[in-house]
Amino acid sequence: MVIQQKLIDCAFESAQGKTIKELRLGLGYSCAELSDGRMGIAWTPADKACSCTHLRAAGAIAGSPAAEILGWLSSGQALERAAGLAVFNALNARKERFFLDSEAVSLLKIQATDHVVMVGYFAPVVPSIKATGCRFEVVELNAEKPGVITPDEGFKALSECDVAIITSTSIINGTCDDLLQALKRNRAAVMLGPSTPMSPEAFADTRVTQLSGAYVIDSDHVKTVVSEGGGTMLLKKYLRFATVNV
Repeated sequence: MVIQQKLIDCAFESAQGKTIKELRLGLGYSCAELSDGRMGIAWTPADKACSCTHLRAAGAIAGSPAAEILGWLSSGQALERAAGLAVFNALNARKERFFLDSEAVSLLKIQATDHVVMVGYFAPVVPSIKATGCRFEVVELNAEKPGVITPDEGFKALSECDVAIITSTSIINGTCDDLLQALKRNRAAVMLGPSTPMSPEAFADTRVTQLSGAYVIDSDHVKTVVSEGGGTMLLKKYLRFATVNV
């Protein structure tokens, strides 16, 4: 898990001396709040536990060193990786960056001649992509959906595409490294979604050109929505969406 280890390395120093105030694992998203008040979110993967306990550390996470839970990014369990990414996003929340205010996909400057591959279906941006007249393909694990190609077909498409749009949930489900390695000739690629770790340093040796994610601006409401099973559409009013170049 190369990208996960890079994220750990990037945030390890800033994690020192900080602890986990609270970790919530909602049905749609998870959130981690640090002892200094910073908060980060990450997508919650579907977890097929063999018992009613989904996380063995449950009940003992609050008060843990932030560096310990950050290290879960390299765990073999997807739910632990989600917690680790939420902690990373909390640690990274106040870093000084030059953010781009334009809508994430518009910054890709998609043209009619482009071959665009989207990994993970981002419904709100699909109409604007199709309106460009480009060749557009969507890759999902559930390839039975209309217009969706299989992961195997997706790796070939990624190697040939001009523009790639990749869900940052791939960091959590463990497919990110393979997806990034598949990119060969693209002129632009974005890691997209509220889970996105806004850390250009971690992606410096990849073909990713921009990171488009979100920062928590109202932690109390985020905790409520997460706890009550809400997703992106309900969280968005409590987040600040931003893009940073790699």
